[in-house]
Amino acid sequence: MDVLISLLSSTLWFLVALTILVFVHELGHFLTAKYFGMRVERFSIGFPPTILGRTYGATEYAVGATPLGGYVKISGMIDESLDTDHTESTPNPWEFRAKPVWQRIIVISAGVIFNAILAIAIFGGIRWSEGDTYIPAENVTQVYVQEGSVAHDVGLRTGDRILKVNGQSFERFDQMTPSSLVASDTLTIMVLRAGRDTTLVGPPNIISRLSRARDTEQPSQYFPGLGFQPPLIGGVVQGTPADSAGLQTGDRVVGIEADTIRFWNEMSARVQQAEGAPVTLRWFRPDSLVGARSDPGASRLVRETANGRILTARVAAEYDEERDRYLLGVRGPGGSPVTQKVLFEEFGVETRSYGPLEALSAGAAETWGYGRTIVVTLKRIIEGRDSLTDSLGGPVMIAQVTSEAASAGSIPYWRLVAALSITLAIMNILPIPALDGGQLLFLIYEAVTRRRPSVRVRLVAQQVGMILLIGFMAFLIFNDILRL
Repeated sequence: MDVLISLLSSTLWFLVALTILVFVHELGHFLTAKYFGMRVERFSIGFPPTILGRTYGATEYAVGATPLGGYVKISGMIDESLDTDHTESTPNPWEFRAKPVWQRIIVISAGVIFNAILAIAIFGGIRWSEGDTYIPAENVTQVYVQEGSVAHDVGLRTGDRILKVNGQSFERFDQMTPSSLVASDTLTIMVLRAGRDTTLVGPPNIISRLSRARDTEQPSQYFPGLGFQPPLIGGVVQGTPADSAGLQTGDRVVGIEADTIRFWNEMSARVQQAEGAPVTLRWFRPDSLVGARSDPGASRLVRETANGRILTARVAAEYDEERDRYLLGVRGPGGSPVTQKVLFEEFGVETRSYGPLEALSAGAAETWGYGRTIVVTLKRIIEGRDSLTDSLGGPVMIAQVTSEAASAGSIPYWRLVAALSITLAIMNILPIPALDGGQLLFLIYEAVTRRRPSVRVRLVAQQVGMILLIGFMAFLIFNDILRL
């Protein structure tokens, strides 16, 4: 039953996002066509068979039973319907083919433009409503790097201080997100190590490595395998090993066995290495929290310090089959206001508010960044530097990611919708028949040569393009299933 509910939830959130994206895309074609006096015969969300439809004026508005897309049927245009009945007659003034080529170019491009506008509006709206909270990179003096991770493969090591990313000054730590790192054709990271500047160059298949990491490693806001947050306890789950040991919110783990622990990821890795065997855990509790918990659990006092206590206990993590990990039962540093305050003070977290115009400008910059990343990814795949099966995802994977984003809250969900919108825009503008880019290519040819490609050429190209798209979609779905 849980699997069924999860599947239905994933499908629902995916369909909501897809409907928004398709509606906005087709609305671009629809509005520009109507503006230039073209007759729109049908505005459909989804493909036939039609399950709901109503005609207003000259246009039928419909919902199709096949939800993976949509279309606007404009009179006098060879489109997905492959309708050529109009080609033998003299063009009517309201037909697509009767309009100047520059108007037809605008109509074909409008879907992509509207998707880009949607992405800008969402990103900008988030900045306007939420502002911007970030950690200045200069305040992160060293990082933790998990062995065997993507960050480790790039050459990063525990204790490094990151100075530059892709040749640019490293100003905000959120520049270490995967999307920011792969925005350049060749990934380079400059670090300060043992007092010397060292430049690291990422592996040629960095995008494939990042995709595989998403399937095999724990989700991370930053580069997989990279951490910097201290081992602050943001919450303790009742009835877990951490609860029995006497840990409480606000404690800071300082050691496991003989090892000093400086980072949250380091603590997590050390717990996994123990594989459920009991280990000696040491933690610091500030004076402000002493006495907050009446039950000390299994903990005992090691020593008093100037501003708190060092406590210790033997703890054995429990194995969680669903996550395939050993868990103490603690939440991360962002799990409570107490630890969030400590993080703000420790890393000098900065906040910024935006006015409407500033937010739109920031939204446009973020949209441009996402678009550049997608283009770089496609280029690397074409050149053979990254794997197609690892780098691209189909409807199944998108549904899974969409569901995860929706579970995380409205802001992550809308950010994903914006990212998918710019992805849809770029994929649609590719010069492939049956896509907007294929139609645009024919129109540019007509504008340059002053000759319209023959109906037969356009018809054959449309058919070939549709076959290629159906085959590619089947490949992506099959690939998604293999990755589950």
